[in-house]
Amino acid sequence: MKKKQILIWLGALAVGIVIGLLKIGTVDTVMNFIATVYTRLFRLLAVPTIVLAVITTLASLGGGKEMGRMFRTAVTYTLLTTFAAAAVGLAYYLVIRPGNLPASAISAEEIPADKVEFSYADHILSVIPDNIVKPLLDGNVLALLLLCFAVGIALSKMPESRPKEIIINGLLGLQEILFTLIRWLIAILPLGIVAFAAQLVAEVGAGMMLDSLGKYVAVIIAGNCTQFFIILPLFLLLSGINPIKALQGMTPAVIMAFFTKSSAATLPVTMQNAEERLGVDKKVSRFVLPICTTVNMNGCAAFILVTSLFVMQNNGMAITLPTMLIWLLISVISAVGNAGVPMGCYFLTLSLMSGIGANVGIMGIILPIYTIIDMIETSENVWSDSCVCLITNKRMKGKITEKEG
Repeated sequence: MKKKQILIWLGALAVGIVIGLLKIGTVDTVMNFIATVYTRLFRLLAVPTIVLAVITTLASLGGGKEMGRMFRTAVTYTLLTTFAAAAVGLAYYLVIRPGNLPASAISAEEIPADKVEFSYADHILSVIPDNIVKPLLDGNVLALLLLCFAVGIALSKMPESRPKEIIINGLLGLQEILFTLIRWLIAILPLGIVAFAAQLVAEVGAGMMLDSLGKYVAVIIAGNCTQFFIILPLFLLLSGINPIKALQGMTPAVIMAFFTKSSAATLPVTMQNAEERLGVDKKVSRFVLPICTTVNMNGCAAFILVTSLFVMQNNGMAITLPTMLIWLLISVISAVGNAGVPMGCYFLTLSLMSGIGANVGIMGIILPIYTIIDMIETSENVWSDSCVCLITNKRMKGKITEKEG
């Protein structure tokens, strides 16, 4: 059944590509509508998935040794893989050495003022919620995680009582309803893949700018592919996990991430794949994956570092070894604080470059090709999330106990 499902999805991908190449206006409009519907539905399910998964898992585990060990393992491998991704991107930048763009091309591209003024400091402050409803309405994943941690641990510390049992059973019931809806949506996903593929091909055919930034794009893609196919599988192998089997199990989530360009929107599929296709303990997947979706951004770290160096280079700034090492650290920290939403890395980089007084006109040149970059990065992010989850699950084998109540 797994092979049959993958074949169906690949067939849907091929059909979508053909439809996109036909360039029929009405059909393209319909495909764009269907793709938008699917993206909205997955985003709809993503927020309650995070909320219920974290609260119920923490209520079950409590604040004891299991939770602490699981959290430390997830964060450790998140930082290791994110640092590795940025280092790989830096290595390719030094090898390929993208040249400077013509000054006239940079000055000709303008970024809307509201995007230039995007503040990283404001992004950090937005993590601290001042309204219990607003993070839900805004889909602010980091703020939601803080609330969920507080509620989940509070539930675990409550004395055993009938009200506590009713609350936890009610949350578990809602979670089962949610996963039933997710399974239904995945069952009809081939139609969505057709629409996503057709939409992508139509966009590329409409005149995506690739030629003028060939070496820059080569650095980004080479770095992401190396991280995806070599570095992350090595992490799995060192933990005694078969990377081929792992990738086969997580393929639907990786494909979904490619088209939605959002690791948060893909979270329901990622959790379902980890639990049902690879047998990951639900306590691990429902605790680790929501956290990784928020802080484990391998592709984003590489993009921030490479793009920052590229922008600074085009602004005539000296790119010395200390500068590269400092921005390697900045890129990792920034990626960890990034939200798992489309174009999050782009606006973070824009904010950082604006903050050091660089001419951000070059970001306008990158913007038309960022759709493709974002797709590749998000797929890598979700694959990295999956790897961290699998490693954590391996290391927690036999160490997770069910908390009574």
